[in-house]
Amino acid sequence: MKNVLSVDCGTQSLRAFLINEHGKILKKAQMAYKPYFSKKPGWAEQNPLVYWNAFVKSVRSIVDSAEPNEIHSIQAITVTSQRATMVVVDENGEPLRDAIVWLDQRRANFDVHIPFLKNVGYKLVGMDEAIKIAQSEAKINWIRQNEPHIFRKAHKFLFLSGYLIYKLTGRFVDSNASQVGYLPFDHKKGTWADPNDIKSLIFPVSRGKLVDLVKPSQILGELKNDAADILHLPSKMPVIASASDKSCETLGVGAITEDFASLSFGTTATIQVTTQKYFEPIKYMPSYVAAIPGYYNPEVEIFRGFWMVKWFKEEFGSEEVQKAMEKGVNPEELMDDFLREVPPGSLGLVVQPYWTPGLKMPEAKGAIVGFGSMHTRAHVYKAIVEGLGYALLDGKLKIERVGKIKIKKLAVSGGGAQSNQVCQIISDIFNLPVYRGETHESSSLGAAIDAFVGLGVHSTFQEGVGKMVRYAKIFNPNEKNAEIYSKIFNEIYRHMYDHLKPLYKKMKSHVKYPKQEE
Repeated sequence: MKNVLSVDCGTQSLRAFLINEHGKILKKAQMAYKPYFSKKPGWAEQNPLVYWNAFVKSVRSIVDSAEPNEIHSIQAITVTSQRATMVVVDENGEPLRDAIVWLDQRRANFDVHIPFLKNVGYKLVGMDEAIKIAQSEAKINWIRQNEPHIFRKAHKFLFLSGYLIYKLTGRFVDSNASQVGYLPFDHKKGTWADPNDIKSLIFPVSRGKLVDLVKPSQILGELKNDAADILHLPSKMPVIASASDKSCETLGVGAITEDFASLSFGTTATIQVTTQKYFEPIKYMPSYVAAIPGYYNPEVEIFRGFWMVKWFKEEFGSEEVQKAMEKGVNPEELMDDFLREVPPGSLGLVVQPYWTPGLKMPEAKGAIVGFGSMHTRAHVYKAIVEGLGYALLDGKLKIERVGKIKIKKLAVSGGGAQSNQVCQIISDIFNLPVYRGETHESSSLGAAIDAFVGLGVHSTFQEGVGKMVRYAKIFNPNEKNAEIYSKIFNEIYRHMYDHLKPLYKKMKSHVKYPKQEE
């Protein structure tokens, strides 16, 4: 039996797994940490060593508790991580500052020169505002403007996966499927962007300050001696490329065909498919490189997706939090009662879940409409879950329309997917079957599939998925509920943004929001 170590470095914890070639998780170790600290409002930073120390402790916990035959059977290590968290290092791989976490809300000033004709073209297609936002979102631009000494001294600008891979191998290299964030990366080609590409203009960093790239399932390097010693592993063990956490989730739930969509119920909620065609469901918003070489993951994101459950719990769920502490369960388990008790459609309460806007809707804000005297916080909670479902369904329609494909089934992953009630609501809203995996650790499972294909244990990704992915439960839509949701979505939800957009613009001009909300 062959095993791999698959490590998933998330926002709030790092999880390491010993996974065999049949997709069975043999051992798990998890190290929690604070997601970030803030030196100023809206900032989110973390010491990169927090991630590495959690990596070491988690892997050693597995190795030190394993039987000798289990250790001998470990064939490789693979790493997946949160997207867009940036680490800046010197030539020795030492961080020059704390990592800027993907949740960070600071903004750079718009200071790049775009040639006149290009700028006119972007204005004509309505992308000039999105380009300015992307340029201001880029943390390399903020560092360039506010910490020029760091920018000049930087040897490499890495995403978190690249930093961890350097710690393992001593090489500045990463998977091209992990380059999700504001760097000059050409998602269609899977390489760093050409000098004249707009991304090279708005993210001005020299090629020499970027890592080398390999494709998922290829070898990134070998475990160097000092890393092997601290991890209690043999040196020279191959470190194999996987992908970002969302792409690994899509592979790990078996959504590797155009008709099978992956829904991720995380802090950012997403819908993705896997396809060999490059297309952009939202124009000028890229499809990401998939965990399968030669494929893409067209995606629609709902920023602050299932974070809204946390928001509701903190603002309105103190009673459930207290009861959960007394019973020794998660508050979300008690809040599932809200989803059971409230009828489909939440008695006319509809949520538009734009608690944080996207690049194409910079003025958008969240909205809850339809309040009446009969509504309680239980209705608000169910309306939030339904609103996220409507937003993801809208994403599905965008993917189908632009990609000229038809999605016929869904797979779910992430914390929200553990709720039977949430899964059933999503099945009803989409009017499609929903598949929930045997393990909710689908990101690590997807990374492990990359590793086993890279090792040649599974000859193809189709074979890897067939042997390693299994489903614990399938949720089929309730016909009556699906009809209710279809009417609400088509007659109400799909028109909300257009009707509210003028008001959002007035809010932006008249209301002084805190900087992190702008």
